[in-house]
Amino acid sequence: MHTLFVELPEDFRIPILAVLHLGRQFHSELPALFSRKRAGRVLFADDKADVEGGHIYLAPPDYHMLLARGDRLCLSVDPRVHYCRPSIDVLFESAAYAAGERVVGILLTGANEDGAEGLLRIRDYGGTTIVQDPRSAEMPVMPGAALELFTPDLTASLSGILEKMLELNTREPD
Repeated sequence: MHTLFVELPEDFRIPILAVLHLGRQFHSELPALFSRKRAGRVLFADDKADVEGGHIYLAPPDYHMLLARGDRLCLSVDPRVHYCRPSIDVLFESAAYAAGERVVGILLTGANEDGAEGLLRIRDYGGTTIVQDPRSAEMPVMPGAALELFTPDLTASLSGILEKMLELNTREPD
């Protein structure tokens, strides 16, 4: 994920909502690590905050991050999903319901099945689905679980995913 973030141009205008499965000890430095190139635009999500273009919102440690209608973030301490809080499935499912075809869900490397069902929901609601090719993933379980459920719009290496993100950024906003 870090590779994708640092390669995005300064004028990348699409908001990104990201869930990482890391222990609490790693979370405190994440915004600073990802912000070096995108100063001030990588931050932990705040409850009830409006989503702004060009920002990268990270799910805070031990909170599910959801997208509500009107492009507003919500945080929750609901039970863990696939042993995770934050959960990718929770984010993807809420984004599918809230934004439908405007959502682009990207599922990257990971050691459990979190995200696969949520990505399927994005597809069901007309959004775009992208899965990292498991052969290029450090941990192929997560992308593999999605590929067992359905065929996404794109399966690619990180460089192919970055290329698609840059292409999407050149489209006219809705």
